[in-house]
Amino acid sequence: MSQKVLLNAKEVNIILHRLACQLIEKHNDFSNTVLIGLQPRGVFLADRLAKILTEDYKVKDIKLGHLDITFFRDDFRRSDKPLEANTTKINFLVENKNIVFIDDVLYTGRSIRAALTAIQSFGRPNEIELLTLIDRRFSRHLPIQPDYRGRQVDVINNEKVKVNWKEYDNEDSVYLIEK
Repeated sequence: MSQKVLLNAKEVNIILHRLACQLIEKHNDFSNTVLIGLQPRGVFLADRLAKILTEDYKVKDIKLGHLDITFFRDDFRRSDKPLEANTTKINFLVENKNIVFIDDVLYTGRSIRAALTAIQSFGRPNEIELLTLIDRRFSRHLPIQPDYRGRQVDVINNEKVKVNWKEYDNEDSVYLIEK
């Protein structure tokens, strides 16, 4: 198994600040916008972006939630091992809000489809956008594209993209791993 560095810590930081600026450009004061990180790995990116927006760009009152999509996936019954759900934490209304789903890697689009179904349990949003750190082009099973993307990469099916966060994995990096 070999691995190649796609992004180092400095590049990840630059991309996160660019994504934060793009969000500010579109949503201004975030008074009608909520950020929702998709469990499990999208929450790391969502938490980091919320921190950058509040600390570096002084955006007040960011509404940040975490959404578990485990039982909304169309493939959740295909595994022999027992499923472990993650925590959903949405302590605000999504009715008529602009939602930005945040996930680390966009691959087939199935997680996003599941998130679209799951969020309906919380109300009817005005608009839903998608922000991803890595967009794996050419691997979509569904017609889903990100509104905000950190980096677009072309990946062969036997390769995997692994995103690491210093808070959880001891480094900020993105690797391309050949299985």
